[in-house]
Amino acid sequence: MRIFALLFGLVLNAFGNSLTIISACGSGIWTASAVNMNEIFGIEVGTIIFILGVINAITNQLLIWRIDILRFIEEIIFISCFSYFINIFTSIFRSWGWADFSIWVRVPMTLIGVICFCTAISLYQRANIFMHPNDDTTNILRFKFLKGSAIKSQLLDMTPPIIIIILCGIKLGHIDSVGIGTIFSIAFNGVLIQTADKWILPKLKHNKNINQEIMESKK
Repeated sequence: MRIFALLFGLVLNAFGNSLTIISACGSGIWTASAVNMNEIFGIEVGTIIFILGVINAITNQLLIWRIDILRFIEEIIFISCFSYFINIFTSIFRSWGWADFSIWVRVPMTLIGVICFCTAISLYQRANIFMHPNDDTTNILRFKFLKGSAIKSQLLDMTPPIIIIILCGIKLGHIDSVGIGTIFSIAFNGVLIQTADKWILPKLKHNKNINQEIMESKK
């Protein structure tokens, strides 16, 4: 079940994020930061997401207070696949004309996208085989520093991309991919993840290994 949760969560996360990008009604905060950086540097969104993922993976090494090469490699593998699927899904959705739908279709599309990627995060965080480096960051924050609160860990994790978006907005004179979907994501990411923990594959519990690792790192 854990392997299924990992693989399905990976694809579902890319699918949901791609829906928010195509809808142009607001992406998840990290994806929105990548879209705005794309406007400045002209690099594909998927590639920027990969670069941000590498930075997250390095950050995680600092948060766990030790060098874990295997963990780092696993997270790079995940972000490589994730960014690849982002590019694939966005290309497919664009070729299907989904970006041209009316606002009444695109707003629900972006909300569904947020729900999809929050569900995905819940799945592979509970599987805890390996995961998106950013979601490993929130997992570490959640269990090591914030007493298991998904809501607090998500809000703390959103600070860097918010700063990136503000800086990009100053440079561009406008902000892209920030809208109702972004607000929905900021407000409900933690709630949606905790809800998915209870209702989506409820028999899949958080891997005890992370709790053991955290207790060892506190000693």
